[in-house]
Amino acid sequence: MKPWYLGNTTVRSPFRLREALVALSNSPLQGNLRGAAQDIAFRNLLGEHGIVVLGSDTTNSVGRKWRSALTKLGLLFPQIPAASGIPQCDVGPVDTITPNGWRLVRAKSVPAMQECFLRALVAHYLPSVLEDEFECSAFSPLRHVLSVMLELERKTGESRLNFIEMATVVQVTSPDDDLTVIAEKVLALRERRASSTLNKKKFDHEELEATAQSILKPDGQPYKVQTFNDYADANFRYLKATGLVQSKGRGLSLVPEKHLFIERLTAETGVPESDRAYFITLCNGAALPTDNQDSALAVLDDLLQQLRRRGIPYDVSGKPTDTPADIEIIRHQIEALLAEANEEAYAAQQAAVWEEIAAYMELIITRRNRKTLSNGEEIEVPQAEAPAYFEWVLWRAFLAINSLANKPYEARRFKIDQDFLPVGTAPGNGPDLIFEFDDFVLVVEVTLTANSRQEAAEGEPVRRHVADLVAFYQEQSGKPVYGLFIANRIDSNTAETFRIGIWYTNTDEKMRLDIIPITLVQFKDVFEALFASGQVDVALIRELLEQCGSLRPTHEAPAWKREIDDVVQRTVGQLLQ
Repeated sequence: MKPWYLGNTTVRSPFRLREALVALSNSPLQGNLRGAAQDIAFRNLLGEHGIVVLGSDTTNSVGRKWRSALTKLGLLFPQIPAASGIPQCDVGPVDTITPNGWRLVRAKSVPAMQECFLRALVAHYLPSVLEDEFECSAFSPLRHVLSVMLELERKTGESRLNFIEMATVVQVTSPDDDLTVIAEKVLALRERRASSTLNKKKFDHEELEATAQSILKPDGQPYKVQTFNDYADANFRYLKATGLVQSKGRGLSLVPEKHLFIERLTAETGVPESDRAYFITLCNGAALPTDNQDSALAVLDDLLQQLRRRGIPYDVSGKPTDTPADIEIIRHQIEALLAEANEEAYAAQQAAVWEEIAAYMELIITRRNRKTLSNGEEIEVPQAEAPAYFEWVLWRAFLAINSLANKPYEARRFKIDQDFLPVGTAPGNGPDLIFEFDDFVLVVEVTLTANSRQEAAEGEPVRRHVADLVAFYQEQSGKPVYGLFIANRIDSNTAETFRIGIWYTNTDEKMRLDIIPITLVQFKDVFEALFASGQVDVALIRELLEQCGSLRPTHEAPAWKREIDDVVQRTVGQLLQ
């Protein structure tokens, strides 16, 4: 069977599709995306909103590929093939946002977004009137993967599915293949890999080459090895976007909190009764087990048991459970409590992985995408998501320093998924990160902007955010507030703005702001020195900030930047001596 994939290989991060929909929802381009001129217009719209880097795309393919990605998931109404005999009006106006698309636009939380992707992928079947090149019985790729993982769990005690197993086994099978046989193929591959004398990278490449040679395209030519890698990568990313699976090494496992839901979902194996029904379900989003009262109650009871096992208090008495909608409210509250508990456990682990955190900083400094750690694990900063990863790695750094008075989920303003990875950057009208300690507060702002635009883009917002927090904490606790501005390069105009450090309130009250600009290289040096020396104390960060701040009155911006670097290097030297 030819390989299949979920989602889209062009748009690697599913959550970026929401950004595109939001941009499109406020644009006259909605419903008008066909033709070369409109491809260009859509491409430009995506560029204007910072969703893609425009570069020099002379083929104008970006707009066309993004339209295709949105259509495939039923987020835009597709153009109905004339041969289907289905009137376009029975489905919806071409290239306008569908009901499930609007649901995604309006989703504010990660779980709400994940539910939209879940409804889209539950609705997605192969082959279909839109993808008719598959020679097998109609099946749901999502349910198929989940069923394989459940079968692996029954055989081994864990649901783990590795990348190479997805690439060479699962994505070239369907339910026409016996589920037990598929699981046995996965386990046989796993055993061969474990006993091979080849290093894992070479073994995987040879397996991919063998798979590529064994499956021919319609023209009789074998597939490229990279095709299997790209498809498996898309499958992993879009599977994670449903919220049902999480990373486990270079693989996936089922989210424990969602296990009963997954069992109920995979038990539903019906296929659309007609092409028309398929289109309508795809565009509206498929029904889920929790849309049914009995299943919703069963999932709720399972979640309550999980809370009890983990000792997390929750009183369900007096809360209505008469409808699936009532139950959904309670379910989301419980899932939020479980997510917070998971995040606190994650925060407690960060000090032990400080070297990995530093390695992520290095990727952002060097603008490289990947790095292999000393333990063989590969880390990645997707190019399109670098701004979000910049905020995320600083969040992790201060979790590692581990003396926060506020909760880890209170310290960040960006959203994270079930793997604690960032889902977009922090929204506007507030700081990126807020770290409260016993005796002071640190507001951290980051940017990848490095040229003269840096001051225009960051100077006013950063000062305003710090000023707002100064006023808040003066009233609440009297704790002093410091600002830390981090970029790969500090423009002198930005530094001068922070050196002056003045803000006027609406009543013309003058405020002095303590904002220190440093490079990510400088912060990384201090961060590594803290851990390498065993002197991990946030008081040393405060001392560094105060030393740098004391130099403001006697130096102009270029000299102040040099003095800050001297303070950083002295601090690092003292820690490592």
